[in-house]
Amino acid sequence: MKAILINDDKSLRWDNVADPICGAEDCIVKIEAAGVNRADLLQREGGYPPPPGCPDWMGLEIAGTITQVGEEAAKKSPWKVGDKVCALLGGGGYAQYANIKYDMLMPIPEGCSVTHAAGLPEAFATAYLNLFHEGGAKAGDTLLITGGNSGLASVTIRMAKAFGLRVITTVRSKEKAEAIRDLGADIIVNTAEESLIDVLQAELAAGGGVDVAIDCLGGENMGKYIHYLKHGARWIMIAALAGTDTHIDLKNIYVRNVRIIGSTLRSRTPEFKAALLAELTEKVWPLVTAGKIVPTIYKALPITQAEAAQELLYKSQSVGKVILTVE
Repeated sequence: MKAILINDDKSLRWDNVADPICGAEDCIVKIEAAGVNRADLLQREGGYPPPPGCPDWMGLEIAGTITQVGEEAAKKSPWKVGDKVCALLGGGGYAQYANIKYDMLMPIPEGCSVTHAAGLPEAFATAYLNLFHEGGAKAGDTLLITGGNSGLASVTIRMAKAFGLRVITTVRSKEKAEAIRDLGADIIVNTAEESLIDVLQAELAAGGGVDVAIDCLGGENMGKYIHYLKHGARWIMIAALAGTDTHIDLKNIYVRNVRIIGSTLRSRTPEFKAALLAELTEKVWPLVTAGKIVPTIYKALPITQAEAAQELLYKSQSVGKVILTVE
């Protein structure tokens, strides 16, 4: 089969690799589409190696058709050849085929295309993990999510709204503010023209305030913003695209009982991920089928154009998910 490999100069090539072997608890999936994530960019740059046992090539989420089912997988799961599935991977999604443990597979929600389904597993699992497991969010809470034009934010905003949260998000231009208007955020802050601190202070003055923050940016501003959350709030760091250094008034943190939580999905145990995917299938997939939560697809490109697809993320040009299609 073929997969996207990383050259020594960090460019990408579509080249031959060994076919995956179907283990006893595995299914072989013919990949029809794969989601592009910022973790792929980090892996390409050498800063985010795949977990032991995963292929060297990138790709954390796919959708396609089962072509083979291992003996134990057939006993322990309902999967059969021909099933349309989407899956969360430790790596290896930028390819024609993948071997995936049966409990990392989910059915494609009814009415959802394969292309859209490829944008579900990583983003939806990350959003659900940080909203409800780490953030303890509940109906009536206020969520702050930075980088509102990202693929993850496009899912998280809609998921939060579907579960009854109020949402504040940030972008860096009028154009991006308009592009995400239909996601349903209650407040969109264009930080090129507005102060997020002013917005957070106004929330507190009105008797509200942010209960949960999901931050992919970090940097200098994180330490400024975290001082203006509700008492007992949770600030969840999932990336640091704006930098890893900041200054925090620690007294403000303990006086206000604010918790800072570091969170990545890829580092979780296989058992945790399997339970999370089962929870997604039970609680979120019906909302996807009902059209209450839908992935926003910015662009779908052939997998042979993986460099161009990743460039959209490098330049922060995408609003929603970027998908690679596989012939």
